[in-house]
Amino acid sequence: MSEQVVTADTVEPPQKKVGIVKLAGILGILGGIALIVVGIVVWVIVSSQLRAENITIPDDAMAFQGQTVAGPLTAYVQADIIQHHALGASGGKTYAELAQDDPVRATMMNASFLRASLFTSVVSFGVAAFAMGVGILSILFGLALNRLASVPVVVRRSTVTPS
Repeated sequence: MSEQVVTADTVEPPQKKVGIVKLAGILGILGGIALIVVGIVVWVIVSSQLRAENITIPDDAMAFQGQTVAGPLTAYVQADIIQHHALGASGGKTYAELAQDDPVRATMMNASFLRASLFTSVVSFGVAAFAMGVGILSILFGLALNRLASVPVVVRRSTVTPS
């Protein structure tokens, strides 16, 4: 008579505690939500402050002519046209290239300050978008960690021989 081989599934608890993994997942999700909210708030604040300045892009700009500066692209285009106009007024010379007593130097200085302010807003929009992107990734990683921590048992298949 031949021996019959029987297999049995054994359910065992995990070898290590997974509480820290679950906590990391929850913190990742909460942190991701916070990053998205902060990113949206910064975007809205910078956009509304730019809009409040009532800056209209001139007709000779490379794009968005006649639109109000309110976002990263319009701020960049406005900074570019300011530089174009300033260089036209100075004969193509920058602030540093002009003589100290040149009256156009004040115009170049103002243009430089305006451009720096507009580029600061462009950077702010970029940081806000980056924060929102990292927030989305953080939520996805948090969900993945929670899913991994939710696997409560290990199933092992073993061979049992009858005696």
